[in-house]
Amino acid sequence: MLYLITNRRMAKDKNLIKVIEAAVRGGVDGIILREKDLSYEELLPLAIEIKKLTEGTETLLMINGNLQAARKVQADGYHTGFREFIDRKPVFDGMLGVSIHSLEEAVLAEKQGATYLLAGHVFDTQCKEGLAGRGIPFIKDIKEQVEIPVIALGGITPEKAVEVLKAGANGIAVMSSIMMADDPYGLTRRLKNI
Repeated sequence: MLYLITNRRMAKDKNLIKVIEAAVRGGVDGIILREKDLSYEELLPLAIEIKKLTEGTETLLMINGNLQAARKVQADGYHTGFREFIDRKPVFDGMLGVSIHSLEEAVLAEKQGATYLLAGHVFDTQCKEGLAGRGIPFIKDIKEQVEIPVIALGGITPEKAVEVLKAGANGIAVMSSIMMADDPYGLTRRLKNI
């Protein structure tokens, strides 16, 4: 399973839609639209455009952090951070993903109704400069304690993807590698074929 987390500021040639279109053609399993600085009014047109790109494909669309937009576009899922998930207890008619950074968060998120976990960051990454990755044991420990899918993220390269999948991760999520790729379609295909 391969998820792409968006970051329009990293998108090749500053063209987020072009990168997403290439990833969808490449067979990405899910797009997590994560543009946290955009208001509902700014995010909605982007979400609608991406929803159109995913229609008729196997690619799911999850909206990060904006429940109103997720409901409006009838996204396949809503994704949020652990703290918001616990404090606000969002209700969504679809997948409910939670970003977690510890084993304790993983266990609690599952108990509170999360349908999948985004676990990171596993390896050092330029998206989290200065913060050391949690390593492969992080994924192994989580998989021993939870039953819902665990998607590993953070510094995932094609080579490192093999490691996290062997450790039990159900899939991988990437941001910068596909967002900044010269060939986002080709890299998506490569990551999908691991």
